Amino acid sequence: MENQKQFDLNDVVEMKKPHPCGENRWKIIRLGMDIRIKCLGCDHSVLIPRKEFGRKIKKILIKHSE
Repeated sequence: MENQKQFDLNDVVEMKKPHPCGENRWKIIRLGMDIRIKCLGCDHSVLIPRKEFGRKIKKILIKHSE
């Protein structure tokens, strides 16, 4: 795959489009075939297929350190 971004559980990412609440920071709360992300503005969570998530992510803001 070309230039796939490496993301892990509990990373904070920025998506290309902001959430309707106005926030553009999301926390990854589940990884698998689908990825569940939670808006850090209003705590709404969204389940997105991994392939679609890879297209919609802009950058990783905070890497979760173990």
